[in-house]
Amino acid sequence: MIFNWLSVVAGFFYLLLGIVVIIYKFFVIFLEPNVAYPLGGLFILYGAFRIVRAIYRIREQRNEE
Repeated sequence: MIFNWLSVVAGFFYLLLGIVVIIYKFFVIFLEPNVAYPLGGLFILYGAFRIVRAIYRIREQRNEE
């Protein structure tokens, strides 16, 4: 159960990281806009995927009990 909640928190951090990459165009090094936007978008998509998957697993575990 704790793993699922940590997955939700990690997902929010990935969402935040994606937004930061898009706004500041920085990830370890300064990025060109044509690299920053797709990279930020990938981080946002992955964060959303982690959150949705964790919420699905949390609901499944609650239904089993």
